[in-house]
Amino acid sequence: MIRLKPLKHVDSNMNNLISDLQTLIRQPSISAKNEGIEECAKLVKKILDKSGIKSEILRLKKGIAPIVYGEIKSKKNKSKTLMFYNHYDVQPAEPFELWDDPPFSGKLKGNKIFGRGATDDKGELITRIKAVEAYLKTTGDVPCNIKFVIEGEEETGSAHIDHYLKKYKKKFACDGVIWEFGYVDSKNRPIVGLGMKGLLFVELSVKESILDAHSSLAVLIKNPAWRLIEAVKTLRNSDGKILIKDWYREVKPFSKRDLKLISKEPFDEKFFKKEFGIKSFVANKKGLDAKKALVGGATCNIAGFISGYTGDGAKTVLPGDALVKIDFRLIPQMDPKKQIRRLRTHLKSKGYSDVMIKVYHGEAAARTNSSDPFVSQVEAAADESFGSSILNVSNAGTGPMYSFVDNLGAPCISIGSTYMFSRIHSPNEFARVDLLKKTTKCICLIMDKFGKV
Repeated sequence: MIRLKPLKHVDSNMNNLISDLQTLIRQPSISAKNEGIEECAKLVKKILDKSGIKSEILRLKKGIAPIVYGEIKSKKNKSKTLMFYNHYDVQPAEPFELWDDPPFSGKLKGNKIFGRGATDDKGELITRIKAVEAYLKTTGDVPCNIKFVIEGEEETGSAHIDHYLKKYKKKFACDGVIWEFGYVDSKNRPIVGLGMKGLLFVELSVKESILDAHSSLAVLIKNPAWRLIEAVKTLRNSDGKILIKDWYREVKPFSKRDLKLISKEPFDEKFFKKEFGIKSFVANKKGLDAKKALVGGATCNIAGFISGYTGDGAKTVLPGDALVKIDFRLIPQMDPKKQIRRLRTHLKSKGYSDVMIKVYHGEAAARTNSSDPFVSQVEAAADESFGSSILNVSNAGTGPMYSFVDNLGAPCISIGSTYMFSRIHSPNEFARVDLLKKTTKCICLIMDKFGKV
């Protein structure tokens, strides 16, 4: 039985954890609007300092969200360094009318704390801080050197994280990274994630005329919305396969070990469909095919389509322009720069050279080898704290994991408290108090196991 003193401190300090999380939620920090970013960075620094973690605010230049950096040097183990990567920025809260309570209230209702950022990512950040605090307050030390890198642009694509990692490469040097989040499934089992998909976010647009016109003129003036629809239809088929030439060229098939791990991953299809109110998956995927798609399937998703009149009632208008926002999820070996060149070539070859392309950002995919010793340490800690865990080859979502692996050469693993149906990025986002507690204990155990090796 584990008898670490810090675990007992976590039990007795939950009110403080909840209070600090509520304080963070109540400070809006919307990177898409540059709202509250500076204020939240200073608040995070204050919480780190209060917890006994030496911190500072790092900057590149004016107008770029700062990174909050924290560090504790171990007195007994100076050879191993564990990093916690998190972010303090959040998604916009709209539509406000769909929230039961104000989105930045941090309201506690039973076992749930509600508010934008409750899980993504302020709840996760608090579990890391409180785990380190538990060690410092009960032992006066930490099992290994600890570093915090907490950015403010994750929700807008981490545009400058690579620049920060290059500039502060020596300062950020570490032997392993605990990623900013980790899902917990419907049976309260944490998912230990070994990778993340990449992302390419683009905007395609067509401008036909200098102004909107009466729709009766559609017999003479081309409708840019139709033009864009026709162009977008060439990108993928109804089964989700991307039709751009050489899109999958560098992709390698799953290894036998990866397939074995994927086959063991539990996935409750009925519960998933019920939660989202859907009847079937893309291409009617089932069983192992559905699991493989989540772990290693590339996507071409329409995130938004804008043209003409979209208000209530009727307005017979012929729009002058149209635009569509598309996100491509990338898998290992897909280079975002190479993929955008392929997209441009594809549209031109299909006769759509008039379609303008604006690239917002691109991130490559990353995976940690499942045989890395760091994996077994995190998995063992998760099993002890939660009772059991699930090893996941790669998360279906995206983050700047590749930048960390590429610049720091350290393995990255996701583990956390985010209940998979906690409505992140949606109204009424919440964090479960019981999962925050278990995750904080899990982080304590990870530090202990990591420091002993």
